[in-house]
Amino acid sequence: MPALASSTTPERSDPEAEPLTLDPDTPTIETLDMGFDEQFVKPEGRPGDVAAQWAAYISVGVFLLTTWIMTLSNNPTSLGLFFFHPILQSLSIAMFTYGILTLQPTSQAKTKAAGLTRHQLAMIALGVPAICLGTLAIVWRKSMSEHPHFTTWHGTIGIISIAWMVVQVALGGASVWFGGRLFGGNPRAKLVWKYHRLSGYLLFPLFLLAAHLGGAWSSWSTANSAFVVRLLAFTVSPIVLLAAILVRVRTSKMQFF
Repeated sequence: MPALASSTTPERSDPEAEPLTLDPDTPTIETLDMGFDEQFVKPEGRPGDVAAQWAAYISVGVFLLTTWIMTLSNNPTSLGLFFFHPILQSLSIAMFTYGILTLQPTSQAKTKAAGLTRHQLAMIALGVPAICLGTLAIVWRKSMSEHPHFTTWHGTIGIISIAWMVVQVALGGASVWFGGRLFGGNPRAKLVWKYHRLSGYLLFPLFLLAAHLGGAWSSWSTANSAFVVRLLAFTVSPIVLLAAILVRVRTSKMQFF
């Protein structure tokens, strides 16, 4: 007589303990529940996530559009290389915002992989080149005009953010590319990724602070926009954006101990 099947269900592994990227031959979806998980992706959102996402997109949209309208409507041909600074820096913050939002809710292997692809496209393919070119434009312009560099909090915080970003991108890429081999593979690479995530949440407010100082208080901005415009676009919008990002944070993805 055949033995009865055990009624004990294997304990499910914590999805946040799994690597962000897996070997192509490694099964990423459990075969329990008669194949249900193989056909459907479970909902990952929490109450308030959708509202926070909309708040983030609207606030960064106000910031981006206001910056572009101000730049394009104030004799842009006379700005020289400075023209590219607000245009590209604001674009990069919009890309960073999308890159963060698209990866925040993911907790399953399938959605993690798709989210990581979108995250890297937004961050590395668009955001990082934009902010580097925007920074180069203002540095080059000041050098050509023989003006001193980093004489304001806007410039100082901005260059600190750029330097931090370079390290951030290097650690993040090394922790997921080629299975995290640079750090000895998983789980070490997974731990580095957690620090990369935490570092990103600390770096993003620094970018927003630099944007606030430049947009709300720089001599060019104050001369070319009304106070209420600067208040809404460069003070209120960054605060709403940061709050929306933080509301969607999954602290379970940053358990270090």
